[in-house]
Amino acid sequence: MAYDFQVGIIGAGFAGLVAALRLKKQHKESFVIFERAADVGGTWRDNVYPGCACDVASPLYSFADEPNPNWANLYSSQPAILEYMKLVVERNDLRKHIRFNSDIVKAQFMSDKGCWQLTNAQGTTTTVNVLLAALGPLNRPNIPDFPGLASFQGQVIHSARWDTTCDLTGKHVAVIGTGASAIQLVPAIAPMVKSLTVFQRTPAWISHRLDRTVSEAARQRFSRFPLLMKVQRESIYWLNEFVGMGFTGSQWLNGLMKHISLKKLADEVKDPETRKKLTPNYTIGCKRILKSDDFYPTFNRSNVHLVTDPIDTFVQTGIKTIDGQEHALDVVILGTGFKVADLNFYTEFMGKAGTRLQDVWKKTGGEAFKGVTTANFPNLAFILGPNTGLGHNSVIHIMESQMNYIMQYINQIEQLGGAGYLDVKESVQQDYNQRLQQQFNGTVWASGCQSWYMNEAGKNTTLYPRLNTHFRRLTKRFSIADYQVNS
Repeated sequence: MAYDFQVGIIGAGFAGLVAALRLKKQHKESFVIFERAADVGGTWRDNVYPGCACDVASPLYSFADEPNPNWANLYSSQPAILEYMKLVVERNDLRKHIRFNSDIVKAQFMSDKGCWQLTNAQGTTTTVNVLLAALGPLNRPNIPDFPGLASFQGQVIHSARWDTTCDLTGKHVAVIGTGASAIQLVPAIAPMVKSLTVFQRTPAWISHRLDRTVSEAARQRFSRFPLLMKVQRESIYWLNEFVGMGFTGSQWLNGLMKHISLKKLADEVKDPETRKKLTPNYTIGCKRILKSDDFYPTFNRSNVHLVTDPIDTFVQTGIKTIDGQEHALDVVILGTGFKVADLNFYTEFMGKAGTRLQDVWKKTGGEAFKGVTTANFPNLAFILGPNTGLGHNSVIHIMESQMNYIMQYINQIEQLGGAGYLDVKESVQQDYNQRLQQQFNGTVWASGCQSWYMNEAGKNTTLYPRLNTHFRRLTKRFSIADYQVNS
């Protein structure tokens, strides 16, 4: 092109690296990644709690064009995933594109120039033609406002902000929550603590993880015959898609999933009263299904106790539940997840005519066309925007599907030249989101439970209501007719 065309990416987690790899593959070297931390990794850099691991099999939870023959386990731990991400960065020479410790606090669209002005925390500004928001949904810990929390004299740690200097050995510890992080953390710390009290509000449906080590011989075969890795990846993908049918309308499959999970609970927890407390009373899949091979058996330990009475207040020495019982504690771990559904990013996005994205989404709930573009915010694309999350398969597959669409979007903008920009039509965005919300009808996510998939108004702004395969087809084609063109 006759002018300097620059792409900006906010975030160097999986989403940002997916974008960077695709740009490199298309021989577009004029891009920069702004990362608020000192290294890559996103959620896999920040979450270092004991037992942290992925609940999607590693051959699938990886970049499609960067297969790894050296996974030590079928389901990898946080250190292994972070090591893989860093290896991919070095192998593709991406580090030169990254500005570390660059926290973009404001992104302002300049209508007269057709570009975005980015301002970091130090006040330094940068201008880019297209902005890709790869911020990720799991970066804002949810810290409930418990009464009396400030009075507690022990230590309080959120699982996503783990204190690596904290020694739990021989201490009285509580974990609040039984979600995705808690079911990994609880089995990891139970053997080292004096006592472990698990406070549960709502039990989770838990399925078999079936993790296993990958032998050295198998790793050598994967290295020598890359086609084996592709076959393995495809097999895992299609099995997950089959399971996904149990979420999107297959009653018999949903019933089978329920039967398997209840049998797992019955087989692994000895005490009948504890089993009863751990039994969910909502449709399986309505909340996130968790995978674990060791969470249930942990409750057979004499030093582990499950409490289902709601928390009344924190006191100086621990936690008091509404039945009046006080639980003496040294450390309280918050396994209370993240603020996801409100889509309230650290970066302030200002679109045309001073429109503030956070204000728009506060009124409507997060909405974007194909989870990518939003009306009145031209030349801006989200990776893992509204309604792109999953309950059954690899989110990296969704990211790569979105990049199929985004690359066509970028190419169209680049061809406009100068101050040209594309702005998705409001009618197109509204029609898409209306159809999308209707597609939740008949799925497990519309069965009535409360979950972090929903915003305060009860709107599901988090999940895509169909299978990955459908989303891949949806994002394959870009139509300029969906956009207002300013050339």
